Amino acid sequence: MGSRSASRSYIEQTIIANPHVKLTYLSPEGETKEYPRTFHELPPAPREIKPHPYGIELGMLLKMLQDTKSHWLSGFLASDFSRVSPHLAEDICKAAKLSPRARPRDIHGEAAEGLYKAIQSTKIMAPPTNCLSPIGEKAILSGVYQQIKGEFYTAVTRPPAVYRGNPFVIEAGLAYGRGPEQAGEGQEKKPVALAEGEQQQDDHELARVIRYANRVPLVHQQSACAIYKAVLDTTWRTYGVTQSKGALPAGPMVIFVHMASVWVPFTSESKEAIADYDEIRKEITLALRECGRRLGAFLRRQERAQSEYRRRDIFELYIEEVVDACNRLKGGKLPTKKLKEQLHKIAMTRTGGEKTDEVLGKTGGGPEGLPHSIIVTPEGIEGEVSVSIATAPTEAVPPEGAPGEEEKAAKRTRPKGRARHEESGKSKDARAMRRVKPTPRHKTDASKPAGTPRKSAKRRKA
Repeated sequence: MGSRSASRSYIEQTIIANPHVKLTYLSPEGETKEYPRTFHELPPAPREIKPHPYGIELGMLLKMLQDTKSHWLSGFLASDFSRVSPHLAEDICKAAKLSPRARPRDIHGEAAEGLYKAIQSTKIMAPPTNCLSPIGEKAILSGVYQQIKGEFYTAVTRPPAVYRGNPFVIEAGLAYGRGPEQAGEGQEKKPVALAEGEQQQDDHELARVIRYANRVPLVHQQSACAIYKAVLDTTWRTYGVTQSKGALPAGPMVIFVHMASVWVPFTSESKEAIADYDEIRKEITLALRECGRRLGAFLRRQERAQSEYRRRDIFELYIEEVVDACNRLKGGKLPTKKLKEQLHKIAMTRTGGEKTDEVLGKTGGGPEGLPHSIIVTPEGIEGEVSVSIATAPTEAVPPEGAPGEEEKAAKRTRPKGRARHEESGKSKDARAMRRVKPTPRHKTDASKPAGTPRKSAKRRKA
């Protein structure tokens, strides 16, 4: 049973990092489960590049010196490495005290060590980054949103960086909350009677970290991975999430971190954990901090908006009483409807106005100031990419009688309130116009002139 659940978990994690893939899983028991494609853009194809001088070791340099087709040392450096020009190759030879016209196969021993040290001490431009194929922020949002239930989603892609001559890109994503359905179930759950001296246990679950290297999930050796260490070192309390010292943040949260590189530094041959390099740790930390800032902004907005909304509810409770009292003072001649509208407007203005409704998802607007993020509310999803996710075409055909994806998307994007009534009214008018389409009382032949009299029909004899 454990192996089956582990296999499904691995497949689900693979789908998160590869939302452009449609996958069908056939279990040993004969069960078939399909994972449809949720992102309809293929990732950019990486390009092949030559090795960078900073990314090789002494043993690799010796092997390249023996396998090269160049006859001169300067030609070997300029043709077999990236970002090395002929002029820079001559400078490296001078620093190593070797002739630029020396044969590469004759260089070994101390000469090779001197050449290696000269390469490491020479300032060389960083390697190109078109050899990488990152997932992308929108694709991460699509994968995380489809596989993990939550209230808030965000994704960050860092600019390309270099460690030891190897380019790499760090991407991070975050899903927070339990989703409207799970939150409702938690509120409806009644407290259980406790015995004397027994305390209610708080289910403060720890955050889950899912790690990837070149779109492949890393399942084992989590504590030895640089990603896990960076998550522990991040101060999540700053962003409104509880965290004990030396532990993962507490709460319904999933943290996604992906490293795309031409050479991922694993801790062992099993390729289950990423080695802890300073450059890699720095990029992971910066990506996690950006996700944390967006999460903190979302939580602060939610808390402030809920407080203002509660104040508005209290004000609205007394509006009827105030209007009735004022009407009695005026002898029943006060326009109560107009006064109610004015008081409602004042209450809304004093409690944040449309900003409060927007944060709580009452208007259907996007999360302002939170780029590449999704907010899930009981009324639907919000965000700049929410529409593309909700209305993305799917290849799977629903069975007969089951609602299709288009119907579900239409329900999620259906207008609310006054807009819905206006739209329904327009549709009714359109249907009425189609039903009462005027038809000519007498059909005329276009080939005949307009003034030609019509012949009377002959009656049949009885």
